[in-house]
Amino acid sequence: MAGERLWVLMATGRSPTNIAVIKYWGKRDEALILPVNDSISVTLDPDHLSATTTVAASPSFPSDRMWLNGKEIELSGGRFQSCLREIRKRARDVEDEKKGIKIKKEDWEKLHVHIASYNNFPTAAGLASSAAGFACLVFTLGKLMNVNEDYGELSSIARQGSGSACRSIYGGFVKWCMGKNDNGSDSMAVQLVDESHWDDLVIIIAVVSSKQKETSSTSGMRDTVETSPLLQYRAQTVVPSRILKMEEAIKNRDFESFARLTCADSNQFHAVCLDTSPPIFYMNDTSHRIISLVEKWNHVEGTPQVAYTFDAGPNAVLIARNRKTAALLLQRLLYCFPPQDNDLESYMLGDKLILSDAGVQSVADVEALPAPPEMKTPNQKFKGDVSYFICSRPGAGPKVLTDESHALIDSATGLAKGV
Repeated sequence: MAGERLWVLMATGRSPTNIAVIKYWGKRDEALILPVNDSISVTLDPDHLSATTTVAASPSFPSDRMWLNGKEIELSGGRFQSCLREIRKRARDVEDEKKGIKIKKEDWEKLHVHIASYNNFPTAAGLASSAAGFACLVFTLGKLMNVNEDYGELSSIARQGSGSACRSIYGGFVKWCMGKNDNGSDSMAVQLVDESHWDDLVIIIAVVSSKQKETSSTSGMRDTVETSPLLQYRAQTVVPSRILKMEEAIKNRDFESFARLTCADSNQFHAVCLDTSPPIFYMNDTSHRIISLVEKWNHVEGTPQVAYTFDAGPNAVLIARNRKTAALLLQRLLYCFPPQDNDLESYMLGDKLILSDAGVQSVADVEALPAPPEMKTPNQKFKGDVSYFICSRPGAGPKVLTDESHALIDSATGLAKGV
């Protein structure tokens, strides 16, 4: 490889984010990112929420470098280093005849990489951007270095970047098995069902705030593990039986059980945050209003129409049993949280067709919406409290983007495009 003309070898991948319905909160090993309980998530459609990553290797790169959403960031963090080390360890020979590139597996130790990643949604706002990002990093590095591992093994490496990233290696519904081994070798994700298994579900996310959260998940979890007696009870007693019931509900597409478990587990996760010293507040008044809206509607209908779940932030993830229910949900949400300015187009992202399903084409239509019958005080509206909505659905796992136009690195310079 030495003394050859300079070349840049690249790969680009895209990975989805995921939303936990049985939550991961608390590590038993900080360095290896091993959790205190199993968790289950749904992978969201990558067209709506995903990370795209390009990784490039070249003998001309003097060091490893990374750009996130166009800004260069420090790569010295232990989590990036773990992922890079684990993938480099498994690298194999690579030959690109068209470009006349030949890399022996031992050469990968000496080759530096440039990484450029882009999220199509806000970073660190409690929408699992690190999950999508690290899953994408590991998946794409694996493709570049011709790594032959199965997805379970890749998920175990992604876990060392961000715990929930291990669940973004698959589509559909995914379980992260906490594992028993001290070295973490059995702490990995498994796919329960793929995205086509329960494709009636529609997911609406209310982005209440896209600013960075006050308490990072990492430090929040550490405080909870050290100070919350409720967490021990949750991890040892509550979650194991919930996991079994949730697997059953997903397998049978039993929405009623699924919704009850999802809401209960979200609420217990936030209770554990409150039980931490000092207490952690991820939800705000708007989050609580959305819970109350869903609870009242579910109660009046007599059977759950919608499940809600909140991660480490105020954004509501609402899962509707089908599209018709999702349209009714959206009418209620728009009634209570009309757009701040008269722009409906940027208020609904992702699958915008849900607006016409809800019979809403303009701000005038929003203003004409009747108060939901279950509302006691009909004229309570909270304009501007929701930044925007995203409509999505269960989606597929990571994939390679072969079209060069998707690449985030310029193959001529080896630097992030637009830098």
